[in-house]
Amino acid sequence: MTRLAPAARLTQYAHGGGCACKIPPGVLERVVTGLTGGDESLLVGGPDGDDAAVLRIAGGRAVVSTADFFTPVVDDAYDWGRIAAANALSDVYAVGGEPLMALNLLAWPVDALPAELAREVLRGGRDVAALAGCAIAGGHSIDDPEPKYGLAVTGVADPARLLRLDAGRPGVPLSLTKPLGLGVLNARHKATGEVFPHAVDAMTRLNADASVAALERGAVCATDVTGFGLLGHLYKVARASGVTAVVEASAVPYLDGARAAVRDGFVPGGTRRNLAWVSPHTDFRRIAEEERLLLADAQTSGGLLVAGEVPGAPVIGELVPRGRRALVVR
Repeated sequence: MTRLAPAARLTQYAHGGGCACKIPPGVLERVVTGLTGGDESLLVGGPDGDDAAVLRIAGGRAVVSTADFFTPVVDDAYDWGRIAAANALSDVYAVGGEPLMALNLLAWPVDALPAELAREVLRGGRDVAALAGCAIAGGHSIDDPEPKYGLAVTGVADPARLLRLDAGRPGVPLSLTKPLGLGVLNARHKATGEVFPHAVDAMTRLNADASVAALERGAVCATDVTGFGLLGHLYKVARASGVTAVVEASAVPYLDGARAAVRDGFVPGGTRRNLAWVSPHTDFRRIAEEERLLLADAQTSGGLLVAGEVPGAPVIGELVPRGRRALVVR
C-alpha cells in the first residue's frame, strides 16, 4: 500500500482539529433545548444528549442513527479518514447498537488541496467501516475552505438491551476502555508536526468489542468519551441519571506523552472550555490544574465510559447517591 505525500499539512487548513472543534457544550445545550424528541417511539436521543438516536420499529427491533464529522486531526489523509470513521461508528456502539450502513460527509477545499488526498480520506473511512461490517453507500460533499470528514451511520439494536445516559444507578463502578490524552497529543501534532503512532492506533480502534462486552456483563448505562472530555461526558451521565459520579484520579489511564504535552502548553481550546463547563458542578478536592485539564481533555474517537465492569478495562470510579455536586474527583 502506498500513501500520497500531502502538498501541505492537512491540520494547517483548519482552525482546530477533531472533536476539539465541537461547539462548547454549554452553548450547544442552549441552542438545542426543546428541539429534540416528540415521538414515543424515540427510545434514546431526547434532551439528555445521548450519543445516538434510537427509534423503536416493528419486529421487536430498533434503528440507530447518528452523524459525526470534523476537521483534520492528523496530517495523514488516510489516517484522518480512519479516525473520523471510527469516531462516527463509536456513537452506535455507545448506545449498544450494531452499525449497518454509512454515508460519507465530505467538505473539501477543491482549489487548495488535490482531489487525490480527498480520495485517501474516503479510502480510510471505507477501510474502517469494512472492519465494522458497515457498508459505505455514497454520501454528500461540498466545496469548503476547511476540510471536514465524517459519516452518517445507521444501525440496529435490541430495544431491551440498550446503553443509555439516564440508566446509571448508585453502587455501580465506572470503567474506561481507552486511555485519555488524545486531545493534547493532537494539539502537539498540529503545532509541531510530531507524529504519535500510539495515539493514531487508539483513535482508529473500534469500540465494537467494548460495547459487546458491556452488554454481555449486563451494563445498561454508557457513553463514549469524545469532544466534551471524560468529565464532560460523565457529567451528562450523572445529570441524566440523578447520581453523583466519583472519579479516582490515580486510576485514570493516560497515553504516553499526554502529561508532557499539557506541561508544554499544548492544550486545545475545547479542553479549556470543557473544564470551564464542568467546574461549577465538580468537587475537585486537591486535584492540580494539569490533572483537571487532562480529565477534561477533548478526545477524538476515545473509549467507552461504562457504568459497570468491562473485562480488561480499568475501573476509574463509581456512581453514588446524588450529593452536593454531580462530580467528585479525588
